[in-house]
Amino acid sequence: MSTLTWILLIVLAVLIIGVVVLYFLGKKAQKRQAEQQKQIDAYKQTVSMLVIDKKRMKLKDAGLPQAVIDGTPKLLRRSKLPIVKAKVGPQIVSLVCDEKIFDIVPVKKEVKATVSGIYLTGVKGLRGSLPVPENRKKKGWFRRNIEKLQEKAGAKPVK
Repeated sequence: MSTLTWILLIVLAVLIIGVVVLYFLGKKAQKRQAEQQKQIDAYKQTVSMLVIDKKRMKLKDAGLPQAVIDGTPKLLRRSKLPIVKAKVGPQIVSLVCDEKIFDIVPVKKEVKATVSGIYLTGVKGLRGSLPVPENRKKKGWFRRNIEKLQEKAGAKPVK
């Protein structure tokens, strides 16, 4: 067999091994995530709170307890998390918000929230319904330039 055939076989074997390893790691991570979701559901409680502020910020700048920062993986410490500062009863607390509901959390309004430890998992309006935010997805460079060119050519009506 030629050298090219051997190289292609080795590359194919490495790719197959990589796919198998990723499959088993994905199954393991999925089981771990399901277990964590069960724990979150077991400890959740409903509280009424006044949302003061919400931001995406680094874990060490969020004002969370040192035990939480020490318990997180090192790679996650540098990433930005959705943080909500709220007044629950007489104290002001920082909560880590679920990514799915971060956009619908209203600022400077009172809400009834579902909290599990320091993790905010759901919000409902205390007085009326919450406003639904528009999905404004940021346009990329290519899309913006295409729209500008279409407007100049008259193919698309000017906004």
